[in-house]
Amino acid sequence: MFNRSGRAGNYAYAVSRVKAKKALLLKDEDYNKMLLMSVPEISRYISESGYQKEMTDLAGRLEGMDLVEHATYTNMAKVFSSILQASQGELKGMVQAYLEKWDIWNLKVILRGKSYGLDPEGIREDLVPAGSLDSESLEKLLSLDSVEDIIANYDKMEHITIPQDVISTYKSTGNLGEIEDYLDKAHYVRLVKSINPTSRPTRMFQDYVRTEIDIKNLETILKLKAEGIHGEVVMKYIIPGGRQIDTRYATQLANAETIAAASSDLSRLEFYDSIKGLVESDKVSIREVVTEMKKYEIAAANKFSHMYPLSVVPIIDYMIHKEIEVSNIRTISRGVESGLDADTIKGLLVIRWRSQ
Repeated sequence: MFNRSGRAGNYAYAVSRVKAKKALLLKDEDYNKMLLMSVPEISRYISESGYQKEMTDLAGRLEGMDLVEHATYTNMAKVFSSILQASQGELKGMVQAYLEKWDIWNLKVILRGKSYGLDPEGIREDLVPAGSLDSESLEKLLSLDSVEDIIANYDKMEHITIPQDVISTYKSTGNLGEIEDYLDKAHYVRLVKSINPTSRPTRMFQDYVRTEIDIKNLETILKLKAEGIHGEVVMKYIIPGGRQIDTRYATQLANAETIAAASSDLSRLEFYDSIKGLVESDKVSIREVVTEMKKYEIAAANKFSHMYPLSVVPIIDYMIHKEIEVSNIRTISRGVESGLDADTIKGLLVIRWRSQ
């Protein structure tokens, strides 16, 4: 489990570091400029906007979208690793728990790659060492051949035990879905537990995480409902620990046969006003709903970071914004490469609420 020592942590030092980094994030006008560029022009633009080292290091063997995607992820991984290494005490435990999602990402990439018969180099290209597992640990996992051996070693590294029945289901079906679902649920359970809500800022952080669980659960419910799936099957995928959507409420939403039937039940959610027009539409776009919910999350994190400037909140807020920056760059690049018009791509972006 993660560090929850009695030491509060070096908040002033860590916050000063991320404050300087946040000032370098791309602004809305940068995205507007990139919407009018080609992929090579986007590559040059981000190279001049904080991604130069990664673009230069990778340019010899990658180009186009591959270069943009790998450079942005590599940059983000380095930034997050530096924040984790600079954190101490209770703060380090919370940052480490938040970044565990990237360890899980890497495990999923390795497991999928091995199951598809990819060579280690091909798998390595998609790894994002932004969590606790460094390159040496990831290389150890890459060197193993069987899913069982990879999971056993990951369990030791991360002090987590994937139940035998989950592994047995994989063995009988060959489907990694059960393992991946368990890891996602375990991550949020561990993250919530890592936060000691004895102060207003840490309670806010915990509330943020629990709201994120609500949003992920609602995304799952709406996606499955759009596919005509409802009831108990949906509940298998629900992550426990949400702030507003508890088991009873999730069951109520899951049992509604259509999104339209569920819309009245959604009105009690705090973020409902952000998605009301979308879920009550004749044709619901799940992607647009998810984008609006993500904007709500970012607005909340940004607000809390200004209220409690010497706490874990501004550090998490920066990491959220960095992830969004990387996602927006990749979305614009993919959209441009696919020939989408600027307005369509703009609708897919999560634009930051940012105080100047």
